Amino acid sequence: MSNGGAKAAVASVGAPQPLDWKFSQVFGERTAGEEVQEVDIISAIEFDGTGDHLATGDRGGRVVLFERTDTRDYAGHWRDLEKMDYPMNRHPEFRYKTEFQSHEPEFDYLKSLEIEEKINKIRWCQSANGALFLLSTNDKTIKFWKVQEKKVKKVCDMNMDSSKAMGNGPIVDSSISTSSKQFIENGGYIRNDFSFPTGGFPSLRLPVVTSLETNLMARCRRIYAHAHDYHINSISNNSDGETFISADDLRINLWNLEISNQSFNIVDVKPANMEDLTEVITSAEFHPKHCNMLAYSSSKGSIRLIDMRQSALCDTHSKLFEEQDDPGTRSFFTEIIASISDIKFANDGRHILSRDYMTLKLWDINMDSGPVATFQVHEHLRPKLCDLYENDSIFDKFECCLSGDGLRVATGSYRYGLYILMALFILLN
Repeated sequence: MSNGGAKAAVASVGAPQPLDWKFSQVFGERTAGEEVQEVDIISAIEFDGTGDHLATGDRGGRVVLFERTDTRDYAGHWRDLEKMDYPMNRHPEFRYKTEFQSHEPEFDYLKSLEIEEKINKIRWCQSANGALFLLSTNDKTIKFWKVQEKKVKKVCDMNMDSSKAMGNGPIVDSSISTSSKQFIENGGYIRNDFSFPTGGFPSLRLPVVTSLETNLMARCRRIYAHAHDYHINSISNNSDGETFISADDLRINLWNLEISNQSFNIVDVKPANMEDLTEVITSAEFHPKHCNMLAYSSSKGSIRLIDMRQSALCDTHSKLFEEQDDPGTRSFFTEIIASISDIKFANDGRHILSRDYMTLKLWDINMDSGPVATFQVHEHLRPKLCDLYENDSIFDKFECCLSGDGLRVATGSYRYGLYILMALFILLN
């Protein structure tokens, strides 16, 4: 493990405090012996930038939102309290907020291909006017959702029977009289039994619109479709709050949130002859601070940093990050295990975290000679690569992330033969 650069990064921020792990909550109930339905398996999960909202997507195409509730006991926002070193005695608590059906199964008749409803990625967008915005995608279609509280309104406070309305045109029914229709001057008619009470109405109250209750409504504002020939593997919001990118195996498209029928192809690695294809795009991520920069990883274990100011089609990269292998250690599995499955920028924008099958690497964008830190995750599986290749487990993909302060990283691993998302936190020192 090389950690000289990581020590320098930690020294500039300060030594991290030990983590205190406690069980918090579990959502969803299952009786003993009940089998989990495949449509209920979570396939995507994402916190928003504040940490106050959590979104999950499942294989059935549903998106479920949770909101944090323990911060309501404090006058200030929890982030302000952390700055003041306010003791947070309670563990974070979340409650169910709402859910909606984001995607439905589709069928591509031109390619005779079924498109699953499974949610691949969820990304939160900037909130506005108390409304929440997020992007969700399956293999082919991206949707832009707005979740907002809506007040249910009702007309009330009238002194007339609404079932016996009269006037211009409407027909009024009654069940207590069999008298014939009576026509009135305004052109409508009264049907069956309607008649003014003796002496008329003493007063006529105008109807009043009142709000009875508040409901959460999820509305799909935009649908971004028909722009990818291959499965979408990642989406990423831009720091400008107006654009985002979507990536598949061979292309990266740039979208404007307000324009759903047009996108710009900014990266295209498809060769003229598909037989010459040597690598594919595995993940793409916008820089957290500079709206003109993004990075994408490939199946060859490389990360390319792109500056969109250079040209409309970013067919050349600003920097290339890849680790050179020792020729004496190369084997049949070298390229397979070098494929990067996920990349994430740190909040400072200077570091990139990448995950391949065997390791987790931390890169400094100012140093393209090699990673500043390498963490061995699956080194114990190296003697079993042949077995993993036979059962296709060697092609499993794992994601990664960094903590907000950049001092800890997390990724997934195997456990007891099942593929689960297991937190593996490592101090960069």
